[in-house]
Amino acid sequence: MSKKRRQFTDEEALLFHSEGKPGKLEIHATKPMATQRDLSLAYSPGVAVPVRAIAENPDSAYDFTAKGNMVAVVSNGTAILGLGNLGALASKPVMEGKAVLFKRFADVDSIDLEIDSEDADAVVNAVRYLGPSFGGINLEDIKAPECFMIESRLRELMDIPVFHDDQHGTAIITAAGLINALYLTDRKIEDIKVVVNGAGSAGIACLELIKAMGLPHDNALLCDTKGVIYAGREEGMNQWKSAHAAKTDARTLEEAVAGADVFLGLSVKGALTPKMVESMADKPIIFAMANPDPEITPEEVAQVRDDAIMATGRSDYPNQVNNVLGFPYIFRGALDVRATSINEDMKIACAEALAALAREDVPDEVAAAYQSERPRFGPQYIIPVPFDPRLIREIPPAVAKAAMDSGVARQPIVDMEGYKNRLSARLNPTAGTLQVIMDKVQRDPKRVVFAEGEEERVIRAAIAFRDSGLGHPILVGREDQIRETMKQTGLDPNTQIDIRNARTWPKSDAYTDFLYEKLQRKGYLYRDCYRLATNDRNVFSALMVQEGDADAMVTGVTRTYSVALEDVRRVIDDQDGRGPIGVTLVVAGGRTVIVSDTNVHEMPTPEDLANVAEQTAEVARRLGYEPRVALLANSSFGTHTHERPRTVRDAVRILDERRVDFEYDGEMAADVALSGETQALYPFCRLTEPANVLIMPAIHAASISTKLLRVLGGSTLIGPLLVGLKKPVQIVPMTATVSDLVNMAALAAYNLDK
Repeated sequence: MSKKRRQFTDEEALLFHSEGKPGKLEIHATKPMATQRDLSLAYSPGVAVPVRAIAENPDSAYDFTAKGNMVAVVSNGTAILGLGNLGALASKPVMEGKAVLFKRFADVDSIDLEIDSEDADAVVNAVRYLGPSFGGINLEDIKAPECFMIESRLRELMDIPVFHDDQHGTAIITAAGLINALYLTDRKIEDIKVVVNGAGSAGIACLELIKAMGLPHDNALLCDTKGVIYAGREEGMNQWKSAHAAKTDARTLEEAVAGADVFLGLSVKGALTPKMVESMADKPIIFAMANPDPEITPEEVAQVRDDAIMATGRSDYPNQVNNVLGFPYIFRGALDVRATSINEDMKIACAEALAALAREDVPDEVAAAYQSERPRFGPQYIIPVPFDPRLIREIPPAVAKAAMDSGVARQPIVDMEGYKNRLSARLNPTAGTLQVIMDKVQRDPKRVVFAEGEEERVIRAAIAFRDSGLGHPILVGREDQIRETMKQTGLDPNTQIDIRNARTWPKSDAYTDFLYEKLQRKGYLYRDCYRLATNDRNVFSALMVQEGDADAMVTGVTRTYSVALEDVRRVIDDQDGRGPIGVTLVVAGGRTVIVSDTNVHEMPTPEDLANVAEQTAEVARRLGYEPRVALLANSSFGTHTHERPRTVRDAVRILDERRVDFEYDGEMAADVALSGETQALYPFCRLTEPANVLIMPAIHAASISTKLLRVLGGSTLIGPLLVGLKKPVQIVPMTATVSDLVNMAALAAYNLDK
């Protein structure tokens, strides 16, 4: 595998953080604040009631405040990522990012706190008094050895979990992978020889955890930049290194690795050589976790060993050791039992649960993106992927149970199965749909035409699409104009990228012949077709896809959706006679709903609505959803007798006659379709759970509602996605950003009609 390209420019990263509201966080009220009564309840005088309750019983703070779901992400900026000591203020983007990950993966609220001091005592004193505000403390990007001192003292001083993720997060995911690697190679942890290269916070934490899991002290060698840490060594030592000093004659990493079963690298690129790998035991286990470049690459290992199991810290290789598999779920479980600390038992429970999850069949939500390459437990899959929807259901309960068993839980969970169900409901299990689509596209890259290739946004999107490993972009336009735009906007005008000019394309005559054959009885002369084929970029791009010179197409930033669709349909036929539809994914409030048809049918007939329902259900399944389809109206089950509700009822009857294989019902109002109380109100309703597919009664309702959700509802919209054509085409809104274009190009390459 080639070296991973950077997926964005510096300018894009800065724009991402600065556009709209600067930063990545904001605060939302969880209670209504619309009336004077609301304000009276939220503040004075109503707030006095929970104040007195908490004063009488401090534990009730978990009932009346956000404390039980709030984590402080704390750093002093002395070890920011791989950038070093850049100070507290410079660490803020990273800490905000950490807070975003807490929310995205485990629905844990958090706020970043940057402490402007490198003195360990000052950091401890700044944090120790924050216990009343938070349910846990996540320490981040603090250099060693101060990080050990700070965490140890805060754990003693505070009665809430304190967790340094740089240490323990890496250790937990490493341990999970190691459990499965030992299983696959038929080894026991008490019998193996382990070498850890890198005696910083992560390396020492990894060694401490696997020793707690059963690795004998004398079976491990810890190395730093000066070589093996052996008993009696004095140079470059501290109390944390000394705890792992071994009685050994080995003095160098090369000597230490000879005959070793396991190598854990948390050091620097190139630290482990192919020669060293050759000297390891049979079926060596190599975790090369230096970032961004590992101690040794899988390709280098494969040249000298065909029996090795490898993991790295990179997403473009199998078995990524990614801390996001651990810290959100560890805190979720710890918070939910009101744990006083995160102990070794909880860490081991997390590692074991992750390992067990990797041995189970991959769920359809993840497997849908891999198609014939469905991940299966084995040397290339020993660690779950971060977007596995089962993580939220399986890992926190394991952590919570360990907290209860080890005596640090103040609020034990009685109904563990009910707890798992509540966890599943906290997050949308298919919220990673877009990521698994990206993964699939990266495994099977396609040629995607960017029709409006002279536009700056489109050029940037094409380059980002390529650099993300998603496929081969083709820009349509005049090369001199494209290069000039690149120059004027700070892009390298010499960037290698495929550019096609319709006017100089050698196949223009063949394209014209094809187009004339299609349009000659629709009022088009040959010269009209030639003009379209050589002057209209949408038509030319569609012809490239139709004739096999490209695999997919994206357009829309210079023309309205309807005009762009008309251009494309001059060339590309409908797939099955039902016609195309527009499908929008709405991600809001921890759930994803598919809305259709948002862009094609103005005032659909009952037959149209039935077709749209079937097509959208098919799309839902291709995205990993089991469709529950609600056909919407401004009434529910006959409460109004106007024309539109009657049309929807007729569509339901058509679906009844077709005997379709998915849940559906209607007509119903949107609140009824999305409510968990539908069965109580309407016990005859055929939907077993709230709908995840909404079929709109007309295009105006679909367009207005989705756009309102985007602007006022704080929702994330993906789409509208165009389905129903014989070739894959996606049309973006004219306001599309570079990220929107990249995502839609990936969706075009994925081909939702397959």
